[in-house]
Amino acid sequence: MTRHNQSMITEFVLLGFSNLGDLQVLLFFIFLLVYLTTLMANATIMTVIRLDRTLHTPMYFFLFVLSCSETCYTLVIVPKMLTNLLSTSQTISFSGCATQLYFFVGLACTNCFLIAVMGYDRYVAICNPLNYTLAVSRATCVQLVLASSCCGFLISVVVNVLVFTVPFCASNQINHFFCDISPVIKLGCTDTNLKEMAIFFLSILVLLVPFVLIFISYVFIVSTILKIASAEGQRKAFATCASHLTVVIVHYGCASFIYLRPTSLYCSNKDRLVAVTYTVITPLLNPLVYTLRNKEVKTALSKVLSRYSSAKTV
Repeated sequence: MTRHNQSMITEFVLLGFSNLGDLQVLLFFIFLLVYLTTLMANATIMTVIRLDRTLHTPMYFFLFVLSCSETCYTLVIVPKMLTNLLSTSQTISFSGCATQLYFFVGLACTNCFLIAVMGYDRYVAICNPLNYTLAVSRATCVQLVLASSCCGFLISVVVNVLVFTVPFCASNQINHFFCDISPVIKLGCTDTNLKEMAIFFLSILVLLVPFVLIFISYVFIVSTILKIASAEGQRKAFATCASHLTVVIVHYGCASFIYLRPTSLYCSNKDRLVAVTYTVITPLLNPLVYTLRNKEVKTALSKVLSRYSSAKTV
């Protein structure tokens, strides 16, 4: 009977913001504006890094990859969310839901590992500058990015298997605006405690372990910076880490609030608001933080714009 009922569910209904009525139209335009700004901001920072040779360093290579990954991450979630805000039919097929969850988790995990790798880059640059070129060579950078992606999508495969092998025989209504882990697995009609525990341990691996490593690296970084004799040298060293630290706090903070707790504590309204932060706002925050707080990026952006305007006048 369970198998029969499970096979009957061919699609899910994403309830999303349907309880807000006419406010959905306003949300559509707000999210659309933020989404287009995110795409433009990430495209700008990737273009600047690509065109300006002074930014061809490991730090900006990782930032380029992170911006590319964040762009793909928003493509997985936001277009479907925008469509549903204006649509009366807010359905997603079973395979579409599984695909969305796969790429969402894969890219989210990849981003977590990339941010940790960027922390390692700052650690070597400040604490061991003489060996920086050797320790963070181009080959090493590529290997770290590939390792981050492979680990991220391998974890996503495991999560997808754990979530979508649950028999869905109760309801097909997902109380969220996309196929996230907790809202989907809550629809199962069997005991999911073991699967939830496995997902929780994976969350610790993805969120807590990299965060602890970043924290330890920054303990050494701060210790090294405080030993710098000149105040100007200290200011420059802290400035190179400020952008990364801001991204770490926002990214790991929001994700930890959602995924480092039992599914039974899931609160649809509060969690939906936090989910908007890490799926819509955070991908915009990353390029803005690195552009507004980073003198090298601002200088490179000015050079690229002046070159473009000069070429246009000629």
